[in-house]
Amino acid sequence: MGLKQEIERRKTFAVVSHPDAGKTTLTEKLLLYGGAIQVAGAVKNNKIRKTATSDFMDIERQRGISVATSVMGFEYKGKQINILDTPGHQDFAEDTYRTLTAVDSAIVVIDVAKGVEQQTEKLVNVCRMRNTPVIVFVNKLDRLGKDAFELLDEIEEKLNIRVKPLSWPINMGDKFKGVYNLYEKNLQLFTPSKQTVTESITFNDMNDPSLKEYIGEKDAGKLREELELIKEVYPEFSNEDYSTGAISPVFFGSALHNFGVRELLDCFLDISPSPNQRPAEERLVSPEEENFTGFVFKIHANMDPNHRDRLAFVRVTSGIFKRNTFYYHVRLGKKMRFSSPTSFMASKQEVIERAYPGDIVGIHDTGNFKIGDTLTEGEELHFKGMPSFSPEHFKYIVNTDPMKYKQLDKGIDQLMDEGVAQLFTGKKSGRKIIGTVGNLQFEVIQYRLLHEYGASARYEPINLYKTCWITSKNKEQLEEFKARKANNLALDKWGREVFLAESKFALDMAREKYPDIEFHFTSEFEEE
Repeated sequence: MGLKQEIERRKTFAVVSHPDAGKTTLTEKLLLYGGAIQVAGAVKNNKIRKTATSDFMDIERQRGISVATSVMGFEYKGKQINILDTPGHQDFAEDTYRTLTAVDSAIVVIDVAKGVEQQTEKLVNVCRMRNTPVIVFVNKLDRLGKDAFELLDEIEEKLNIRVKPLSWPINMGDKFKGVYNLYEKNLQLFTPSKQTVTESITFNDMNDPSLKEYIGEKDAGKLREELELIKEVYPEFSNEDYSTGAISPVFFGSALHNFGVRELLDCFLDISPSPNQRPAEERLVSPEEENFTGFVFKIHANMDPNHRDRLAFVRVTSGIFKRNTFYYHVRLGKKMRFSSPTSFMASKQEVIERAYPGDIVGIHDTGNFKIGDTLTEGEELHFKGMPSFSPEHFKYIVNTDPMKYKQLDKGIDQLMDEGVAQLFTGKKSGRKIIGTVGNLQFEVIQYRLLHEYGASARYEPINLYKTCWITSKNKEQLEEFKARKANNLALDKWGREVFLAESKFALDMAREKYPDIEFHFTSEFEEE
């Protein structure tokens, strides 16, 4: 099979939502259809003692939340599908934002009872900024929730997207009877099954009087009326509008009961885009180019705690990635070869010989990679759109076991490289400060240090408003600032100087007094 055919058969997408909307459960059922797993894990059902395939970290299994992006690949109907299941919790949003740079489309999961929640708005806004095509899956129809038309209005208003229902529910909660699939033109009757893939009864002609035998006379009449209304109110579905992000198809179902998932997956395969060209600072990169290019969008330590390994997740952008081939690491300016690149099924990995545009490759990393790094066959390329975040919460981290200081240093070093937090070391005090976007990250870091590195640590409060990287062309002013603010200076992980502003007032005063100094709120800036 040629490069073009391999590109066309790949579908790489993210599943995103607010916590508890059923995102990880939906991912499980998609894997079930792909034959990647035989039995779906009940994410929160302790009686079954199985956990979601995509939640592979211990803390995820205990808390019932996803805190790291999982990558899963499988074949379905001749297509290679790469799913990126993302954290829903807002404290880990930056991991999700970065993941959205590595996908070609997204499925947004919405709880029918709760409707559009704040985190969903933020994530869809990122998709909209990038014109990433979005399919909406309204979940938990087996429970009572908002009226379907009201919910569609809310989706359009809050997410600022035009929608087109491609399936339609027949009641909900205890009276839920199924959905009519407008895309396939058939009726799917609800038969709940959490564990296995079940076939629903199909019904093709909506005007057939025998429809009432399946769903009752009252519901048959109501369904016909609502389908007429849909035809009048919502635009015709066009693949072109979807692929440019101008319209979002909506499906209804129940991921827990495996209902509406196959219809969603089949339509997704039909309409979702294959890997497309990507903007770099230098030029547009087409997937069909002969030369390999790719970028690192995630780093994860201890995918296998027994081996203390660290993996860089690389999205292949163009050409063919080949095992044991020398590639150019643009930031370091050196050639590197990778002997055991892997593909993923959550935490399970297998070594691959080659990968194509759209694929996610895991590369064993000994500290060479940062998020946003580019690999090429020699060309200087820098891919655009990798977001960075300014920490909002700060704490001192203190070693509570002097015998384990090496484990603590190694653990902090590796976990900071994942991009979920930043490390600052006081220039005078030598104390280590961790900065995060959300408070839950502190708990996750502490847990992972103990369970993955055997390092015991506690936190102490610090009064800190912002961390600012400082640069200036006025060397004299910069030196004066450093002398005056010596107690408020720290070094980041790469040895660059950072100003620790204790309050907004302190920061404003520093800016006013030292006008030639630039204060950068994220670590991604051009060095002077």
